[in-house]
Amino acid sequence: MSNELIFGFHSVEAILSKEPERFLEIYALKGREDKRLNDVINQARKFGISIQFMQRKALDDKAKGEQHQGIIANVRAGKQYSEKDLDDIIKREQTPFLLVLDGITDPHNLGACLRSADAAGVHAVVVPKDKSARLNATARKVACGAAETVPLVQVTNLARTLREIKDAGVWVVGTAGETDTTLFEANLTGPIAIVMGAEGDGMRRLTREHCDVLVKIPMVGTVSSLNVSVATGISLFEVLRQRA
Repeated sequence: MSNELIFGFHSVEAILSKEPERFLEIYALKGREDKRLNDVINQARKFGISIQFMQRKALDDKAKGEQHQGIIANVRAGKQYSEKDLDDIIKREQTPFLLVLDGITDPHNLGACLRSADAAGVHAVVVPKDKSARLNATARKVACGAAETVPLVQVTNLARTLREIKDAGVWVVGTAGETDTTLFEANLTGPIAIVMGAEGDGMRRLTREHCDVLVKIPMVGTVSSLNVSVATGISLFEVLRQRA
């Protein structure tokens, strides 16, 4: 299993609380004295994790331009979720709530979508293996710990996965600007998968064809579209509002 570097407090704290056995070593800023860093270091030491204190220049070099907040960790790669895991999640949850991202290639957007998904109670985020951002250190940092709590399921054939999701009784709702039905008019209370497409291009043709219904976020200003992570947050929390 490969290793990876993670940056910042949210990512380190999330893995430390859930999977401390993944840690190989923590690199912390030498001379920094504050409660948050000390709490992380003390917790890591309880698990026998090696701590290496480094000067800022050495830490910056290790981060290679990433914002690290004075803490970096070398960890074993986390669980890779597959179509089989998605099937298990759908069967396990009484009212499955899924987010499907089609063609989201910016890791900042992926991280922001994961963060919103965690906050809204999404059970899994589904992405195609091709034409999709990787769950790298940037995405993890933007996700603020959500990358460690929300399963990210990579699928080989997104259209086939959507068919299987529908066969399992999940209503697939795609977002598109050209439909007349708004997000707030749709019934989003049952088992549901919200599908978001790439900014500009939107969903791919096959993805769109496998949606049960298309909805749009009503726009009343001069801008024609929203950032995909913003649109995702609006859509997910409308599901949460209707379910509540």
